[in-house]
Amino acid sequence: MADNARAKKLADLIREVVAQKLQRGIKDPRLGTHVTITDTRVTGDLREATVFYTVYGDDEDRASAAAGLESAKGILRSAVGAAAGTKFTPTLTFVADALPENAKTIEDLLDKARASDAKVREVSSGAQYAGEADPYRKPGDDEDDEGAAAE
Repeated sequence: MADNARAKKLADLIREVVAQKLQRGIKDPRLGTHVTITDTRVTGDLREATVFYTVYGDDEDRASAAAGLESAKGILRSAVGAAAGTKFTPTLTFVADALPENAKTIEDLLDKARASDAKVREVSSGAQYAGEADPYRKPGDDEDDEGAAAE
């Protein structure tokens, strides 16, 4: 079992090598400049690596990029093996990162909250206080109340 520092170092190396190879070394048109490697995780025994990626484009672009990554898996693993210099090169698994979908969900929720705040602001713009504008007692007000109660 490898220590966490070694697994982290190998994961960083895999991320860099795969990103550079996708940018410069692979001529597959499905893997153009719109594929971004976001994260890499390696198991504790350094046998398997999961590479997370995002694709700029629509669902068709995502599907073609996934097929392109699967076809280039051997070339990418060879490049990682040459750069890592380890006894066993980890097998690579490519997983589409859910980051863009999560970001879109958060943006939609924030837009809904902004609309709700605007509606509350609009409703409250002409509202009057139920009592006085300042409901708190002041030090001078206590004396007036005591004098009125004594009469």
